[in-house]
Amino acid sequence: MSKKRAKPIVAVVGRPNVGKSTLFNALAGGNISIVKDTPGITRDRIYADVSWLDMNFTLIDTGGIEPDSSDVILSQMREQAQIAIDTADVIIFMVDVRQGLVDADSKVADMLRRSRKPIVLAVNKVDNFDKYMADVYEFYNLGIGEPYPICSVNKLGFGELLDEVASYFDREAAGEEEDDRVKVAVVGKPNVGKSSIVNKLIGENRVIVSDIAGTTRDAIDTEVTHNGREYVFIDTAGLRRKNKIKEELERYMIIRTVAAVERADIVVLVIDATEGVTEQDAKIAGIAHDRGKATIIAVNKWDAVEKDNKTVNEYTQRIRQILSFMAYAEILFISAKTGQRLTKLYDVIDIVNENHSMRVATGVLNEIMAEAVAMQQPPTDKGKRLRLYYITQAAVRPPTFVIFVNDRELMHFSYTRYLENRIRETFGFRGTPFKFIIRERKENK
Repeated sequence: MSKKRAKPIVAVVGRPNVGKSTLFNALAGGNISIVKDTPGITRDRIYADVSWLDMNFTLIDTGGIEPDSSDVILSQMREQAQIAIDTADVIIFMVDVRQGLVDADSKVADMLRRSRKPIVLAVNKVDNFDKYMADVYEFYNLGIGEPYPICSVNKLGFGELLDEVASYFDREAAGEEEDDRVKVAVVGKPNVGKSSIVNKLIGENRVIVSDIAGTTRDAIDTEVTHNGREYVFIDTAGLRRKNKIKEELERYMIIRTVAAVERADIVVLVIDATEGVTEQDAKIAGIAHDRGKATIIAVNKWDAVEKDNKTVNEYTQRIRQILSFMAYAEILFISAKTGQRLTKLYDVIDIVNENHSMRVATGVLNEIMAEAVAMQQPPTDKGKRLRLYYITQAAVRPPTFVIFVNDRELMHFSYTRYLENRIRETFGFRGTPFKFIIRERKENK
């Protein structure tokens, strides 16, 4: 079975007011699907899924800069460039043709160039090619390569820019195609014990845990063999940065999480048992859900919680309530400190991994659907009743089902959820989200 490859990540870096957000919004266009019950994801759009011709990638906006002096601008741009270097497959470095080449651009260009990551130079605000081309050529001086003239507002020059960006995707894909190892992203807020869990699972201190800011800055991939199976743990530690602003830290956390989740098959969301589920936890869970990844919620520091025979039940209910959009997630109570139930994590990862790539025969799916329809009539609207003709599974990771109906408008979210529950009752599918595609077919066919 060939695995679905992680989408490439493209990050946009540039000074204030060069038009980063305009480019981001123009490319994201109508592609941003806001899932009503996924919390916190789309309020400040840090990332978006973009389709260009036959390619899909994740676009990341590295952040706004609040300038009050040129020094601050430069230090914040360096910060952004570092985020882009850490997480992106390709970096779009944006400059402004009207302001010309400024010192901050050159300094950030040096940093980007040294990173050896592919960089595409976008010269924005070129709304008249004849008039500005001489000024565009000035940006060759950055030593990054060819400057691509664009105008974010009018969507000019996007074709050449994106073709260049995409030219860097395929080479990377070729090397990763046949990787059958299970990739597990360990995500969560700072200081919930992510590195300690990974350390314990691999039995050696490969991930440095310390409170010095920036000690585990890069996501570290750790390869492990357990009971003859190979796993890769992607650790997103490194958010202990003495950062001035809470929002900036959170943006950094979300970008790093998106990058790790994108590369993983399975997400282990670590929650601090002594704190309970927080808004930040819900945001991170939302990223995994959004990306269709199988998810395990690992409640760490369980040894530090006073318990009676009801504690586990009450705690589980609370998690289910707050993370109601991922009722499918597996929950495991662990302690990295004492090692309690940590090896069980491998078993749960195996089960969830199998469910994530499980296929159900079309005949069986249609039997389940017919039974479900007989038990609960589909909804009607203005005298017209929803009719379900046929269901089939189109993909795995996550399991994706296509349902043919007479009228898509009539297929309410609640009825899709009802069918999902019927399928889950029969096959379990624990730990993995579903994706449904509703197609219309005319009555007479």
